[in-house]
Amino acid sequence: MKQGWRNLDESDVRVRPTKGTRPRSKQRPKHSDAEQAMVITVDRGRWTCAVGDDPDRKVTAMRARELGRTPIVVGDRVDLVGDISGQTDTLARIVRVAERSSVLRRTADDTDAFERVVVANASQLVIVVALADPPPRPGFIDRCLVAAYAGGLAPVLCLTKADLAGAEALLAAYSGLDFNVVVTRFDEEPAELRRLLAGQVSALVGHSGVGKSTLVNKLLPGVDRATGAVSGVGKGRHTSTSTLALPLPVEVGGWVIDTPGIRSFGLAHVKPDDLVKHFDDLAETAEECPVNCGHLGPPADPDCALETLLAKGGPTADRIVSLRRLLVSKSGKEELVD
Repeated sequence: MKQGWRNLDESDVRVRPTKGTRPRSKQRPKHSDAEQAMVITVDRGRWTCAVGDDPDRKVTAMRARELGRTPIVVGDRVDLVGDISGQTDTLARIVRVAERSSVLRRTADDTDAFERVVVANASQLVIVVALADPPPRPGFIDRCLVAAYAGGLAPVLCLTKADLAGAEALLAAYSGLDFNVVVTRFDEEPAELRRLLAGQVSALVGHSGVGKSTLVNKLLPGVDRATGAVSGVGKGRHTSTSTLALPLPVEVGGWVIDTPGIRSFGLAHVKPDDLVKHFDDLAETAEECPVNCGHLGPPADPDCALETLLAKGGPTADRIVSLRRLLVSKSGKEELVD
């Protein structure tokens, strides 16, 4: 006889825990079998990683749930678990992100509160500037120098298109600073730049049209990064659309991280008081300024010690003007120091 519902008691009830009542553990897997890798590109919530820094072992990975919204960018060192075969339609998981040795950051402008991490763990920042077509912008160079020093990267100034214009004037403006400078031509191999990149992780940054992709193609035969012409108004067209880490030849060693061309390099993440110390040729004189000096000069700072250097003119005076433009820009004012 089939048992009716009226004859059931609590012993017949099967209780299944719901999501809200299921016991949870705070313990997380140690992932002791995780393999280390370097993030080489990011695309719509998926990270391509080189396992063991081997460019021939590429794995597509997702971010593990326990990492939450932890930002992961090109250059990050991560630990992977799951399917790391790299075969089509396989997916690994990023379970840890190592502490960064350096960070290249920028903001959309000098008052933007949103900070963008461009590259992690690069040892060098190669600032690519064309000597002509488009013309060089010293203000952009200065911003990149500040970002490099603030982020722990060694700056390298790479001047391209020396076959179109001379580099003497621009080199003189930075003669007082201690960093490597290399000049390249379209009709020559960048041998000196290749020497500086050997064994390093180097991020390339510059405006569109300055020749970054052309340099990458010369440094890495067969990569074939897209190149483009400069428009009639002197602005380059974007050719690289995403940040990508590329391995240098085995005999050279190291990585080149090609970044998309940018039109602005904001420094909202750098405190105004810290800006001046990144101008090595001005920092010692600035220490003689009165307390709370803003280094803007008269009328705001009539006793600024930098005025003595400004009166002498020459390249140092141009550097002071550049520093003051940054300080005024960071204050949120529209007018810039001439």
